[in-house]
Amino acid sequence: MRASTILVPGIVSVARRVENACTMSTFWELPRVSRRQLIQVGAAGVFGLTLPRLLQASAPTTARARSCIFIVLSGGPSHIDTWDPKPAAAEEIRGPYQPIATATPGVFLTDMFPEMAKRTEQYCLVRSMSHSDSVHVTAAHTMLSGQPDGSPTNDSPFIGSLVSKFRPTDANMPSHVWLHNMKTGTNKVPRYNNGLNRVGQAHAPVRIGYELDNPSVPDFRVREFDPPEGIDRLRMQERLDLLGSIQPSGVPLSETTVGESYRTFYERARDLVTGHDARQAFDLRYEPESLRNKYGRHPLGQYTLMARRLIQAGVRLVTVTGWPGLAPGETEPTVTQVWDTHDSYYSAGETMFGNGPYGMQWAFPRLDQALSALIDDLSQTGMLDETLVAVVGEFGRTPKFEGEGRGRGHWPHAYTALLAGGGIRGGTVYGASDRDGGYVASGRTVSHADFAATLFHALGIPPETRYGPDGFSFRVSEGQPLYDVFG
Repeated sequence: MRASTILVPGIVSVARRVENACTMSTFWELPRVSRRQLIQVGAAGVFGLTLPRLLQASAPTTARARSCIFIVLSGGPSHIDTWDPKPAAAEEIRGPYQPIATATPGVFLTDMFPEMAKRTEQYCLVRSMSHSDSVHVTAAHTMLSGQPDGSPTNDSPFIGSLVSKFRPTDANMPSHVWLHNMKTGTNKVPRYNNGLNRVGQAHAPVRIGYELDNPSVPDFRVREFDPPEGIDRLRMQERLDLLGSIQPSGVPLSETTVGESYRTFYERARDLVTGHDARQAFDLRYEPESLRNKYGRHPLGQYTLMARRLIQAGVRLVTVTGWPGLAPGETEPTVTQVWDTHDSYYSAGETMFGNGPYGMQWAFPRLDQALSALIDDLSQTGMLDETLVAVVGEFGRTPKFEGEGRGRGHWPHAYTALLAGGGIRGGTVYGASDRDGGYVASGRTVSHADFAATLFHALGIPPETRYGPDGFSFRVSEGQPLYDVFG
């Protein structure tokens, strides 16, 4: 009998992960290896030291951050209208937003971010992000997986899955949680199961929320850990006990490394389903109303607060889809990729600077509110030093307006990302774009692979770490960390 048939639909995703944990080889994969160690392999074999044993002797690294909140601005926000204003550029480039001074002398944001302007000493702006892919689905793939341009769309695991594998939580919580599923059925987002054949289903994210089912709704409740209707706690425990008694092969679990990992994963899955830790961590009712209001009573604000709660409870990486919620006049979501501000999305008299579904007047204040509240919250709770906050889109927007001058197109050649906490030096700017915000003018160009390598480095995962079904075929990242952004 297959393990997933024993459990009820309410916990089928947990059951499938348990099942895959005992059938895939990902739990005995080998750690990273240096070139020098590989050269020594031949001699080592003479003395009885096999390659696996040599690899297992690799020294661990020290993590700067314990966890990460990864906020994805899907669609690609305009860097010129947010973090990298161009007041000296022509009117058709600079847009209507004015630059404002920040807490860091010489650093300016647009006037849409007054709260973040007060907090620049807490974060770093990476203004030399650059790559060559202007297509949503493939650029989003490399952003989420941290791979170079042109990587196979469905082959590489997402950053959160690799963090789950190499820095799993010790708490009775998932290692990777994704808050608000991006709308599927379009060509704008990659599939959620990216690369799980390389790392195992156990490292897939627990996905919470979809469109109007989100924590800004008064009666929202996470139901992913609930038993199905009609199954009481005793019966659920009996089914979990039955699952735990199943052995994936003729060899007793206790006598295999795979079995030991299976048992650990099973126990965590059981605690998730029957315990209260996860339910409490996802429940925003435990937070003061004043704090919920400070983050903003919209999906982006409430998800960001939930991310802080989850990190505090032991989750290693929380991905937050940066959807600000329904725009004025909407009753159903038009799109969750609200940062995709094309000219063709606006009718006569409307622009990207308006208050509609793709309007920055609607989206930017909510981003400013949620990010500033998160930075304050992490600082006040003493969590900022050990929590890396990363905010990025798959690309920026064109310096010149499109068509009728109502919006901007895709532009991967220069744009901005934000990093805070986790050892990042606040009050800094890395790199710069040119006068018009079109191309990188100074500093190293930072690809999606480099950005991901920086996240991995902060979390204590060397980018050269090897993994795969054989434990060696793939490298965590082909990028180079931005060591200069760390204090």
